[in-house]
Amino acid sequence: MLEIGSVIDGKYKILNKIGQGGMSVVYLAMNERANKQWAIKEVRKDGVTNFEVVKQGLVAEVDMLKKLNHPHLPSIIDVIDGDDSFLIVMDYIEGVSLNKKLRELGAIPQENVIEWGKQLCDVLGYLHSRTAPIIYRDMKPANVMLRPDGDVMLIDFGTAREFKSNSVADTTCLGTQGYAAPEQFGGQGQTDARTDIYCLGATLYHLVTGHNPCEYPYEMYPIRQWNPALSSGLEQIIQKCTQKNPNDRYQSCAELMYALDHYQDFDIESRKKMNVKWRSFVAASLASIVMFGGAVGFKIKANSDSERAFNNNITHTETIEDFRNLVVAASAFPERVEPYKKAVEIILRDSQFTTTERNALLTSLLDPSDTENIDTLKEENNEYYKFCYDLGIAYFFQYENYTTGIANCQKWLDEAAKSPEYESTINDTDYGMSAEDIKNAKMLSKLSGAVAHQMSKNNNVSIDSSTNIVNVGEEGPTGDTEYNEKQYWDDLTSILKLEFFNESNSMTKRRVYQWIHAALQHNHVKMAGYGVTYSQMREVIDKAKSDLNSILIGIADTSSASYQEVKSLLDNYETIADMWADQ
Repeated sequence: MLEIGSVIDGKYKILNKIGQGGMSVVYLAMNERANKQWAIKEVRKDGVTNFEVVKQGLVAEVDMLKKLNHPHLPSIIDVIDGDDSFLIVMDYIEGVSLNKKLRELGAIPQENVIEWGKQLCDVLGYLHSRTAPIIYRDMKPANVMLRPDGDVMLIDFGTAREFKSNSVADTTCLGTQGYAAPEQFGGQGQTDARTDIYCLGATLYHLVTGHNPCEYPYEMYPIRQWNPALSSGLEQIIQKCTQKNPNDRYQSCAELMYALDHYQDFDIESRKKMNVKWRSFVAASLASIVMFGGAVGFKIKANSDSERAFNNNITHTETIEDFRNLVVAASAFPERVEPYKKAVEIILRDSQFTTTERNALLTSLLDPSDTENIDTLKEENNEYYKFCYDLGIAYFFQYENYTTGIANCQKWLDEAAKSPEYESTINDTDYGMSAEDIKNAKMLSKLSGAVAHQMSKNNNVSIDSSTNIVNVGEEGPTGDTEYNEKQYWDDLTSILKLEFFNESNSMTKRRVYQWIHAALQHNHVKMAGYGVTYSQMREVIDKAKSDLNSILIGIADTSSASYQEVKSLLDNYETIADMWADQ
């Protein structure tokens, strides 16, 4: 052990011991020259079996933390590999662990827990968004420090790992039982961002109930069974976090953070108020009619007033913060598609579909815990399928994270493909699925899986595990190639002929032309072998150059990342055009 008062490496004076774990001791030290306190974690070589294995883990932890910079993470300052011990010098975090706070106070007020939960979502989301996503895997109260200013810090990266998209299962089962997700044990699958969401949900459960999931009854009951005064909305959120199947949890920390930020919208009482808002309006209208003239003509006036209220709720919805109006409208006329059309219109107004906008949908019109309205729309109005088609297109081409976008677009495009061919709908509008739309929905769903395969294969991009991958140019179970490079090219370039593409914004065109360029770069020999001529390829190259040049002209700031991205893509097409000039 380090001696109190000793000076390490000529600059770190050991002040006192502040913590001890199974393999290490943590000291408070002072750099007297810089007049700053640090924490020094010591692992002694003579106190650990298989020290070299442990050291490898420590080096991996240090290397990982050195690359990170986030206000809720400690920084690594120095590493000292001595004769007797391995020392890590890091930020000293003043405060107490949430585990100690639980021992002192028991259950913690839900407002505090929700605020800490949002901060932990922020830091976990940061880890997951790295080029090689980092999965923390050991979220629990003992690994969260509460600082005097009320903010929290995430500590101890001993079980964290970088996510590898090719892994079927993790090689080690690490984490803390009770908080750990099912996939962390028994080889049940690879851990990913949703694993951390489970662990965070278990941590929130412990904090808000005071009941440790590691102890009897060894399961997490709905939190209001422990305390009926707790929010039913928070109860739903924690239950969703801790579902056994990762696909049933929140799919990202951004989605969970949005839910925590709007937990009161999930409250049963709040939802009841929203659902009765329309009924109250009709009741008030009825009372007014009876007072001023009896029941004569009431049905006509009620219909007129209800239609006016419905239209007002649609008209007065201008931002995603107003989506509650759309829920009221959909509750009044669940067979009408207008609220859903308006939601898509608002989402795509700025030409990009963001995570925040998606979360707004999932806590309003598409709330998975309350599907009554959209189920009615599906049963009574074929325009439902056109909404599915439009939402699927938005996910595929305009969602900010294209891997998440692809995973979600398939669900909606597959649903759209089930549509009967458009004839007329209850409102006699032209908002329906034509035979061509149905064909395109099927094609685009399959194509999205092929794009995912190509991105994973050629660019080593991590693909969401819920994506239905379509292998391009690989043999299927029968030994035949089920979807060859020419079929992929034909489907990909058919997008250029679709009406929505030629009316689309620059993001859609840039994304499609990136996919086409990758196909030209990696598949052109096999495409030619299947009969795609270089003349046909050059025709697409010329259109890409023309469209990209038009986009470039429209970007005023030539130093912007957007301008540089389009310029680089255009240069790539120019290079291919020059290479194939004589083909």
